[in-house]
Amino acid sequence: MSTLRLQKRLASSVLKCGKNKIWLDPNEGNEIANANSRQNVRKLIKDGLIIRKQQAIHSRARVRKNLEARRKGRHTGRGKRKGTANARLPQKIIWIRRMRVLRRLLRKYRESKKIDSHLYHDLYMKCKGNVFKNKRVLMEYIHKKKAEQARAKLLADQAEVRRAKTKAARQRREERLEKKRKELQESYSRDEQPAPPKSK
Repeated sequence: MSTLRLQKRLASSVLKCGKNKIWLDPNEGNEIANANSRQNVRKLIKDGLIIRKQQAIHSRARVRKNLEARRKGRHTGRGKRKGTANARLPQKIIWIRRMRVLRRLLRKYRESKKIDSHLYHDLYMKCKGNVFKNKRVLMEYIHKKKAEQARAKLLADQAEVRRAKTKAARQRREERLEKKRKELQESYSRDEQPAPPKSK
């Protein structure tokens, strides 16, 4: 029996694959051996005596299973780590994430008019200066600051009302004194006038 090397080469050329991917029917060796042209090989391929083997499967099932376990925190202990903590999750990435969260919150509050542009800028610079470690702390600070501002405004309004009241009272007092002064002057001027002569 011949080695069928020629047929394998021709079949690989026709099917556009490697020679190892070609399967020749072992029961039809003589018929395949007679095929010494590409046309004959095409006929055998059509008849199913020469077949291109399937692609070998490289399964990722085990990998997917392992990754799913890792997401739950398995297989990540001391013995499985190769890089430093900073190499595995850099401090810069943590900082960027934190800044984005805080700045997003500030932007949202400014757009919804919860804070004005002055307070926004003040808090923005504080975020940059590492004053707030997370969103909760920033929100608490904003509430505290807004309460302080509201209280200061209330006190200022009360002081303004008190000032206006005092000013009005002073004005009324001055008017009263002025009126009294005028009345006294009129009474003095009446007293000083000479009495008219009596007619005989």
